Amino acid sequence: MEDGRHTCKYDDIYHTDVTMEDGTVIRTTITSLAHHVTLFIKEVTRDYEGHDQQQLIVGIDTEWRRCFHADGRQFYRTAVLQLCVGYRCLVFQIIHADYIPFELMYFLADPDICFVGVGIDGDIKRLDEDCNLKIANSKDLRSVAADVLCRPELQHAGLKRLTLEVMGVNIDKPKHITMSKWFTKPLSREQVRYACIDAYVSFEIGRRLLSGESTRHPTTSTDVIDTVTRASSSSSSIS
Repeated sequence: MEDGRHTCKYDDIYHTDVTMEDGTVIRTTITSLAHHVTLFIKEVTRDYEGHDQQQLIVGIDTEWRRCFHADGRQFYRTAVLQLCVGYRCLVFQIIHADYIPFELMYFLADPDICFVGVGIDGDIKRLDEDCNLKIANSKDLRSVAADVLCRPELQHAGLKRLTLEVMGVNIDKPKHITMSKWFTKPLSREQVRYACIDAYVSFEIGRRLLSGESTRHPTTSTDVIDTVTRASSSSSSIS
């Protein structure tokens, strides 16, 4: 997987294309600014308004920072929040945010939006405790895959395994990136790629399973609305 050239570089906001090995291009916004989080939310909700999809599905993941109490006990604090809808991904460095926008609070708390991820209960708990952000409607992809595919063993699968089973794609999850310093600003190219891919495959697995689409078939250009057009328009609408 490779990243495209960075564009619109600012101190706290930039956009990049993350390209998977199968050629899938995910337009990604990396920011710590609430204003650009709001723009992302407005964009994805506008693009899916009136679509025949029963509900908006959003891939979600978080990365965290290990911290220590004065007595040496460790705890974890949310450092990065990733959201993905279609080929648009947000990597929000929430630990460095100027503030948490109300639009994000409303978005996460909307019962008509389904947030999907692996081990999502942990993400929900950390977001609530660290940021007072509450998610109203969520599904753990492990349970969904086990039910839809009638394979109970997938209840214990990780994201890498589910991606292979549902999408037929093998993703890299190197431990040195998983355990890296997610509070770093800016994030490294490798961290951005990792964060984006996790959110994207969470979205795509959820979309395929919840829509009843046959698994392990390549995504066509019509599977996610206006894919190429949206990637192009996203650059101009957010920049």
